[in-house]
Amino acid sequence: MTDLPLAGPVPAISEVDSRTLAAWLAARGEPAYRVDQVLAGAHRPGVGSLADLTDLPLALRSAVTAAFRFSTIAGSHVLVADGGLTAKAVHELADGQRIESVLMRYPARGRAATRTTICISSQAGCAVGCPFCATGQAGFGRQLSAGEIVDQVLHWHREPWSALGADWRPTSRRGHYNIVFMGMGEPLNNVDRVFAAVRLLNDPARLGIGARHITVSTSGVVPGIDRMIEELPQVNLAISLHASSDALRDELVPINRKWPIAEVIAAGRRFATRTGRRVSLEYVLIEGLNDAPSQASSLAELAAGWLCHVNLIPLNPTPGSRWGGTPAAGVSSFAGVLRRGGVPVTVRDTRGREIEAACGQLHAQLAGRPLVAAAPAS
Repeated sequence: MTDLPLAGPVPAISEVDSRTLAAWLAARGEPAYRVDQVLAGAHRPGVGSLADLTDLPLALRSAVTAAFRFSTIAGSHVLVADGGLTAKAVHELADGQRIESVLMRYPARGRAATRTTICISSQAGCAVGCPFCATGQAGFGRQLSAGEIVDQVLHWHREPWSALGADWRPTSRRGHYNIVFMGMGEPLNNVDRVFAAVRLLNDPARLGIGARHITVSTSGVVPGIDRMIEELPQVNLAISLHASSDALRDELVPINRKWPIAEVIAAGRRFATRTGRRVSLEYVLIEGLNDAPSQASSLAELAAGWLCHVNLIPLNPTPGSRWGGTPAAGVSSFAGVLRRGGVPVTVRDTRGREIEAACGQLHAQLAGRPLVAAAPAS
């Protein structure tokens, strides 16, 4: 069985591995095919409780309901923006810790299919302490269990208005579905549980989300990157770089003092070489701080000549922040320097400003208040 949440001895169905469930069912005299029935049913969009698993005999359904929790999430506060294309949830866990997840839809354009991305948290809070990040300012609570990570994805399957329906599987011809570990926390500081969650998400008896549709983002935990090479070579890697010199990155991403830029880039290059997968270098653009042409040139040197691309993200400032995001003209100029240096570059679409969609913002806004399910905005 995977690690259980800190509160409550009863495991959630999302975190029970197939062998444990098979043994539990066998002890009750149930046939082996019941494993798939339980797991497929509990992970089906629209299911509201374990009592809804009507494929099971009533007595077994009652036993499953008594033995397992439906979810590790005790309650959620959901806000919707961008005409229904973006939604953010603050989830309260059994012990009162709060985490965030975000759903983002990208409509079909031309031959490109509809895409849905779910951004999930790996920790309650974060110990890395990036000063521009609301999560970092809030501090660290605890590690999340594998089930608490998976249940963030399942929340969006179960949210009635989200209507993922037939499009939820990445194999669907009607759309693409992606999971990104870019919410609260540093995933590779919770590496065992994050890897367990990836395997649970990938399990064809559950959600069956392909490894190539999952991205793990790190601020530069080098040993964790090397473990990804060995254990999850088909999962995508993103590195939150945010500066092209150690002096500045020490300030913006304090973990740089342990693993400086040269070591992080070397680990990224190892990942790209060994797996054949392109690495994303994430770079939040902060006006007047890390967006000068000289910094773009240094970033181009770091990114040139290997399988990576740079993803530029104008800062979504936290309330009271002393910094602001680089204006559009500055973003375009910075991107131009990279392109002239032969580096592939994209600019991330800024979503959900009106619902505090940047990591940790809505959590901070609701701190100390009871969670209520907000009505979706139209």
